[in-house]
Amino acid sequence: MAQIVIIAKEPVAGRVKTRLTPPYSPDQAAALAAAALRDSLHAVSETPATQRVLALDGLPASWLPAGFVVIPQRGSGLDERLAAAFTDAYRLQPEPVVLIGMDTPQVTPALLGEAAEALADYDAVFGPAADGGFWLLGLREPDASLLLGVPMSHPETGKLQLDRLDRAGLSVRLLPELTDVDAAADALAVAAQVPGSHFATTLRELGG
Repeated sequence: MAQIVIIAKEPVAGRVKTRLTPPYSPDQAAALAAAALRDSLHAVSETPATQRVLALDGLPASWLPAGFVVIPQRGSGLDERLAAAFTDAYRLQPEPVVLIGMDTPQVTPALLGEAAEALADYDAVFGPAADGGFWLLGLREPDASLLLGVPMSHPETGKLQLDRLDRAGLSVRLLPELTDVDAAADALAVAAQVPGSHFATTLRELGG
């Protein structure tokens, strides 16, 4: 079994989901971010794990369910923040780490469980994203050098990260590709996949 980490930003207007504006206002984009975060946290809550961690940029609020250890994000670039989240979670509890973001409200406990179980047989598990990035990364033994220096928010981020794992000689289990919610078209596509989610409900309330 593994621990599961969500790396996320506090859903504050103007600081999250800025690529959704327009067509949505900063307040509406923040509402969608909060809904996506709620769905992601719920999926983690429903997944067996040795520890559940939220690596947060900002402050927790009523959207955070019980059972999570909250740690602050460290670092400047996303590669540094991801590496620090792995390092800090592993320091708290030296167990394999599965990490996701807050951009895939369609994630399920089954997918997260599959990732956690894979780390019993593989050194790493990798979930590619449709935009060329990745929605999940799991490491049996986290090592900051596996992430530091990998260009993030780049069309080939996922390929470059996977290449880094391969060059380190790690065995990697691949998971299905998911769509990150970045633009308005992504929001509509993801909401259609999970019509009963907080995310889909919020999108409908906003007229999406």
